[in-house]
Order: sequence, then structure tokens, then C-alpha cells
Amino acid sequence: MKFRYLFLAFFLLFSLAVSENASAQKKKSYLKKKNRQISKYRGGSIHFSKNKRYLSGELNINFNNYFGDLAPKAKWSSTDLSFTRPGVALYGVYRYTPNFSFRTGLSWSRIRGDDFESADATDPNAVYRYARNLSFRNNLYEASFQGMWDIFGNHGTFLNRVPWTPYVFAGISVFYHEPKGLAPELDRNGNPLPEAGEWVKLRELGTEAQHSTVSEVRGKEYGPIQLSVPAGIGVRVQLNKRLDFAFEIGYKFLFFDYVDDVSGLFVDLGSLDSELAKVMSDRSLEPTAVKSGDPRNFELINTVTREISYVSKYDGNTYNTLAGYGHEFPDNTRGNSSDNDHILVTSFKLTYVITGSFQRAKFR
Repeated sequence: MKFRYLFLAFFLLFSLAVSENASAQKKKSYLKKKNRQISKYRGGSIHFSKNKRYLSGELNINFNNYFGDLAPKAKWSSTDLSFTRPGVALYGVYRYTPNFSFRTGLSWSRIRGDDFESADATDPNAVYRYARNLSFRNNLYEASFQGMWDIFGNHGTFLNRVPWTPYVFAGISVFYHEPKGLAPELDRNGNPLPEAGEWVKLRELGTEAQHSTVSEVRGKEYGPIQLSVPAGIGVRVQLNKRLDFAFEIGYKFLFFDYVDDVSGLFVDLGSLDSELAKVMSDRSLEPTAVKSGDPRNFELINTVTREISYVSKYDGNTYNTLAGYGHEFPDNTRGNSSDNDHILVTSFKLTYVITGSFQRAKFR
């Protein structure tokens, strides 16, 4: 009987031990699984606390290349490095999540184009633009708001920034612009121009009859304030605790085709309001290049067109021009209105962390 009780007691103790061991193993397995999940957790915008956000100032030196109707070739990807013009921008950058930042600021940039310099007169596809002989420059004053997404996120404070990261950006911009052209010495009648040698505002002149009193030839008007969409890619490198360097390549996609003042049709010069507007609208017969003053090759020009005279039906005056240029004509295209202009921007940036906090570990 005593042996039976001893056996029962031993069996109960053994069962209790096995149960406790199984419970301990289960708890150990659960903790191990949780620790493994925690070790893999890299944080997110919800857990990116406010004390980890920081504000930076950015200085941007950029170089701008224009794509449009006065580009070297009749395609959107064509440009000429000799037309590269500088720009500068100042931005404020706010780190909002480990990967996402807001950027807003102001910029100035210049672009230019010139038919004489960019169009090859020996190229059958470019001699038309060589004969056209238009040119411009434009200053853009811009306010921009953009978002940036870092490929490699920073889950800590600004002190824990990754050594380097590629990133993408896109946004919206509003800019003020005024395309200008360099006025020649003489008007179309051979008289000295009061504006000779000055960069005159082409939009105000209405070179495609935008301001003409003749409604049947009136061109499409455009304003000095326009929108664009900047977008591109970049790479940023940490230089020290607060300073970064970045390189960017991006486009400014425009919503209009007149950043160069060229888009529509040549019009009857008699429909324009001033001698300055007439000479800036059609420069096909000028003997020299607009900016450089180099002589133009009329032997090549005359292989595709010829000089003609016509009497304007609007003011009754006689005008000389190349056939297809400077007057109403079945094939009087001045620019390509089906494609909007855009700008390639190459930027070098220095970014300095202005504000930011971090918490030191507390020991007892």
C-alpha cells in the first residue's frame, strides 16, 4: 500500500515537472520569435517621432539646357552644351519620415537658344531653322514645392544619417519669365532702330500677332506667370555631422510652348503694330547672325527657298522676305505648337542641418 502511494506521488511530481518544462519551452520559443521580429523592425513614419525630424538649408548651383523650337534638331531630346546657362537656388528641406522630405524654395535660372548657332545649314532637316534666324534668352524666377524620397532611409536623428543614398524628387513650381531678343541696328525699311543693341521683351511685342488688331491672324497669347513640374533623380553624400553634398539631374516640364516666344505661325507683317515687332517677328533676311554678327550663308538658304515681295492686305505696304517666312502662306510654320518646351537642369547642392535634436542615454 505504501509503495502504491509512493508511486502515485512520484508520478504526480514527474507530470508536474514535464508540464513546467513544456510551459518554459513554449515561453522561450515565443520570446525568441518576438525578439527576432523586433530585430528585423526598421521603423516607419508612425514610429518616426517628432524629435527625430530636422530642418536643413540647401544651396543649389545649377546649369540649364533648354529644349524647344530653337533646339539643334527637331526632337525633344536635342540640345547644345554651348547654350548651357547658370542658375542658383535656395531651399529649406524638412525631414518628415525616415525616407521622405519636403523641399521648398526660390530660384533664378537663365536659358537661351539661337538658330544660327544650333541649326546646321548643310543639314536638309535643319536648314529651315537656319533660314529662320530667330534667337532668344529668358530669365526664370521660380518658387517651388517638392517631395523627395530617399532609397536608404534614416530611422534615427540627423546624426544617424546614412553615408549616402540615391533619391527621387518631384513637385510643382510657379515661375515668372520674359523671353527677350536682341534688336538689330536697322528696321525693315533700313532706318535706325531706337532699341538697337538692346534685349527687348518679345511677349509685349506680340511677334505672332498676339496683340494685333486684326482678329483673323491673332496668335495665342501667353502670360509671364506659368507652371512647371520639376522631377528627377539624385544622389546625396554625408560630409560631416551636419553637412551633405548632392548631385541632381532633373527636368522642368512646362505647360506651354512660348518660353522661347516661338510656337505658332508667321503672319502678314502688315498686321503687326510696330516696326520693332515686325523686325523681331521675321529675321530671315538679316545678312548677319543676331548675336555674333557673323555672315549668314545665303547660298545654302537659296537652295530651299528664295526672296520674294508681297503687298500686305492689312496696311498696303510692300515687304521683302523669304518664301514661307514673315507672311501668311500655306506653309508658314514659325514653330511647332504640338510640343511644349522643357528644361534640363543639372545641379550641385550643399545641405546644412540647421535644427535637430537627439536624446542621450540615461544611466542610473
